[in-house]
Amino acid sequence: MAGAIIENMSTRKLCIVGGILLVLQVIAFLVGGLIAPSPTTAVPYMSVKCIDVRKNHHKTKWLMPWGPNHCKKLKDFDEAVSRQIEANDIVFAVHIPLPSKEMSPWFQFMLFIMQLDIAFKMDNDLKENAEITLDVSLAYRDDMFDDWEEIAHAIEIRKLKCTFGSPKTVESEGRHYDCDFLPFMEIGSVAHKYYLINIRLPVNDRKGINVGIGEIKDIRLVGIHQNGGFTKVWFAMKTFLTPSILIIMVWYWRRITLMTRAPVLLEKVIFALGISMTFINIPVEWFSIGFDWTWMLLFGDIRQGIFYAMLLSFWIIFCGEHMMDQNERNRLSGYWKQVGPIAVGSFCLFIFDMCERGVQLKNPFYSIWTTEVGTELAMAFIIVAGICLCLYFLFLCFMVFQVFRNISGKQSSLPAMSKARRLHYEGLIFRFKFLMLITLACAAMTVIFFIVSQVTEGHWKWGDMTIQVNSAFFTGIYGMWNLYVFALMFLYAPSHKNYGDDQSNGDLGVNSGEELQLTTTITHVDGPTEVYKLARKEAQE
Repeated sequence: MAGAIIENMSTRKLCIVGGILLVLQVIAFLVGGLIAPSPTTAVPYMSVKCIDVRKNHHKTKWLMPWGPNHCKKLKDFDEAVSRQIEANDIVFAVHIPLPSKEMSPWFQFMLFIMQLDIAFKMDNDLKENAEITLDVSLAYRDDMFDDWEEIAHAIEIRKLKCTFGSPKTVESEGRHYDCDFLPFMEIGSVAHKYYLINIRLPVNDRKGINVGIGEIKDIRLVGIHQNGGFTKVWFAMKTFLTPSILIIMVWYWRRITLMTRAPVLLEKVIFALGISMTFINIPVEWFSIGFDWTWMLLFGDIRQGIFYAMLLSFWIIFCGEHMMDQNERNRLSGYWKQVGPIAVGSFCLFIFDMCERGVQLKNPFYSIWTTEVGTELAMAFIIVAGICLCLYFLFLCFMVFQVFRNISGKQSSLPAMSKARRLHYEGLIFRFKFLMLITLACAAMTVIFFIVSQVTEGHWKWGDMTIQVNSAFFTGIYGMWNLYVFALMFLYAPSHKNYGDDQSNGDLGVNSGEELQLTTTITHVDGPTEVYKLARKEAQE
């Protein structure tokens, strides 16, 4: 009777914790949907054609499209021809942001894509597989009357992918090609108020530079940056979740160190998963408000990669530790076949990210996709990572199948077992099914909300209320995986409560062989987990 009362208390406690976690999950979605604005904003910019007739174009002053010291402008290229102004003397200038606005460190990053307005002309047609050479410079200042300071200068090549929907005849002259957007620039911080981009299209007939690229009428840029309001909400969530996970980690590891045995592999992996989640949570982004840390995007990718690698490794090891056969798996080396693809895939994605965002730390105009060698190298890394991911899921599905097959075999023989062994296997079966259920639910919610955020307009109207779907996706999924890790450490921490004399080996009917088997998992007599205690309830009653 006492055991049943204790188990009822444990069940009630777990239900309360589960209800609290569910409420927090709903709050995480509502914070993004109702409080935060959309995650990003796209701002279109039209370049201004400036005239620069000095001989040394690379050491001249910066050309401003507007303002008190604006450049001498061209209305169009027909004016340039009539005034005998060469293409090498034309600079496309873009000021960021638009007039009467300022950039802010809360914007976190800037991503720019380029669109070229190319007109068809019989004597200046766009040749197949044409490449455009860009001489680009980026500068900043924090006061409208300060001098511009250079951030980066580069000569970049972009491939033009354009189509023309009409017959190429004289009647079609002046119509524009339909060209794909081109990657232009990415910078990982917005530490200054004003930015200036100067773009030149150098022409060299002898070297074939910018020859056969059609008649370029205008250069348009689209700038994308994170919304300051969303950044503040995101930072607040990180600041709140960091101590929450740290506290449960300390509590979890203290429970383990109080045991009379050494930690087993599954306990170590759960703790490592908590560390990787804390690594993501630590709000180092606060420092980006006061410091020009352009490496924050790369650092964020590395943090996410470590967490996902640990999460995938945990699923494999969790299945292996619940195989319920006679094989010894309490060693990481026993999972090298399953964990190996995770390590190889993660390494390939890390190298790819270093080749892209790592180079952008020095040259924000760089893109690995702009050259044939870079594209082949990037595709090779992505394909290898994809193959490793497929192998991983094959291994995972096979292990899950094996566990469920073993569960079916054990369930049929449970009535014939002694009480201790029956409780042991009931605990393994219950906690495996429980975690599979919440894991599938988390994965399903991630996929569903990702699809919804892609196919909707970004927000829903509900009466007078506007729900930001994309923001709800980011905050909700981020909160969900934090709660997932929190629940793991709470439910699978060993218990040290005294459950009375019915825990003795004699009363449970445990012989020496059965006791040895009970100590091979973390749910042995010395310290059952909260989930394992739930499974004992019916048998004890």
